Amino acid sequence: MKLLPVSLAALAAASLATPALADDYGAQTEQAAGQYPMTPEGAASWVAMVEKDLFDYSVHASQIYWVNATYITHDTDALAAKVGAEGTEKSVNYALEAAKYAEIDGLDPEVARKLDILRNGIVLPAPTADGAATELNQIATSLNSQYGKGKGTLNGKEISGSDIEAEMGNLERTPAELAEMWASWHTNVGAPMKDDYARMVEIANEGAKELGFDNVGTMWRSGYDMPPEEFSDELERMWQEVAPLYHSLHTYVRTKLNEKYGDDIQPATGPIRADLLGNMWAQEWGNIYPLVAPEGSGDLGYDIGDLLTAQGKDPMDMVKIGEGFYSSLGFKPLPETFWERSMFTKPADREVVCHASAWDVDNKDDIRIKMCIKVNADDFVTIHHELGHNYYQRAYNQQPYLYLNGANDGFHEAIGDFIALSITPEYLVQIGLLDRADVPSADKDIGLLLRQAMDKVAFLPFGLLVDKWRWGVFDGSITPADYNTAWHDLKREYQGITPPVERPADAFDPGAKYHIPGNTPYTRYFLARILQFQFYKAACDQAGWEGPLHRCSFYGNKEVGEKLNAMLEMGASKPWPDALEAFTGSREMSGKAMMEYFAPLKEWLDKQNAGKPSGW
Repeated sequence: MKLLPVSLAALAAASLATPALADDYGAQTEQAAGQYPMTPEGAASWVAMVEKDLFDYSVHASQIYWVNATYITHDTDALAAKVGAEGTEKSVNYALEAAKYAEIDGLDPEVARKLDILRNGIVLPAPTADGAATELNQIATSLNSQYGKGKGTLNGKEISGSDIEAEMGNLERTPAELAEMWASWHTNVGAPMKDDYARMVEIANEGAKELGFDNVGTMWRSGYDMPPEEFSDELERMWQEVAPLYHSLHTYVRTKLNEKYGDDIQPATGPIRADLLGNMWAQEWGNIYPLVAPEGSGDLGYDIGDLLTAQGKDPMDMVKIGEGFYSSLGFKPLPETFWERSMFTKPADREVVCHASAWDVDNKDDIRIKMCIKVNADDFVTIHHELGHNYYQRAYNQQPYLYLNGANDGFHEAIGDFIALSITPEYLVQIGLLDRADVPSADKDIGLLLRQAMDKVAFLPFGLLVDKWRWGVFDGSITPADYNTAWHDLKREYQGITPPVERPADAFDPGAKYHIPGNTPYTRYFLARILQFQFYKAACDQAGWEGPLHRCSFYGNKEVGEKLNAMLEMGASKPWPDALEAFTGSREMSGKAMMEYFAPLKEWLDKQNAGKPSGW
């Protein structure tokens, strides 16, 4: 689970400096100045020392985090908290020092790149002023706690976050019930956080300035091998490439909701009511697919879970099938330790974290997955996805410690998702799970593509606007008085949705989305959605696939595997355009491949939408 290198991952979770920072920092700075002078040579020696320290720490920390995730007790929780605090303090101290060394003229380019990685490794930096780290830590802890304890209501009765999320996708619920759940969750969870959030922004911006950035938003956008302003423009360009597809989907779904609920609930024009889309944040619409499914094309004619069961496959067999996909591309088999140390099913004797994740414990080849696998289609796809992370981790294991990561923070998720896209009927035939006679006919394609689009395409504007809002908050263009208005303005502008009830200007609806109080940057998810289709098209082109892109299989193609590995083994050692070019031949992230993948759906949607008003 090397989210970043693990010391920086621990930081991403904790987000800020420990209270001990102010006391320790002065002494450590003095010591560093003596051993590692402010010269190019001193900077190189300091970076080498830091990499060695973080490498050793990360192995120890990963072992503790693994035990905690697969054996949850009071004691393993305490061990994980302790090692997390240690990692946070290391990362903060090293980031502050890196900011100083980065100012030296004549730095070796490799050293300069590593200093930037260290400087950008902090999600929410605390300034060194007395008490600032403690206050920031307290606020962040409080925000997380408030979210975790959050409750909404359903028919006047309290309902927990996980339950309310499930109920928002329950098609049996009335519009009044959906509106109640939406409004109660946003009011109860978000509003109490507002003052704390504003204070947190104020403190963190001071910390960002000490690291040499104008504000936290600039710091977040500085990790993409281009000026922050240029990166913002790149995101907008990618959005404009895929926006026509989203607009067509929006028009079609709005029409279907209007047919179901009538003009009083969902008008045939304008924005869509946010609570009618099957998700609290209207970020993925898959839960309402039954309401919009094309007549007669929704059933594929097979279920992967049934195919697996019919052949007597168990969870371990499913992982072996996943490994076989990568082996067919020429990747080496997974090490024996993978099979010995991974957690494939839920143990009967203890509490574990079942959420699927891929781990790199020793920065070499102790790679593992942690899942509670069930024999069904979702877990079959997830296995292929998680193994994508593992093969990426192993591919770059020869890189220095600070390069043990994806080329940018969208790459890792995109690799897993791109592999998951490859589970097409043709692939299932090739591995002997599906008879060729049972391959769905072309008339099923629209249903399949629409089902995918309801999640992958519907997500795009939300994936973009979350950080657009935060960047405005961090640079001061969105003030606390305008937090809520600006949030809903962005949601209307990009998503074309509107709240089910009027929202007060002093509310704090952004806080009702975990990643806001949790301080998790969100742009990576937008990038991953774009990149996965770009990777997929590149693989299909290399394999000489000639049919519709969404039916492509490159199973067994060693040339694809060779080019993919060339990108993966670079890790974070080069600017991401270099890595992208190694596999796709392009130095530009682009939504064009996604548009090609969904082209048959776009054509079909436009026919369904003929004569209907579009936009909002």
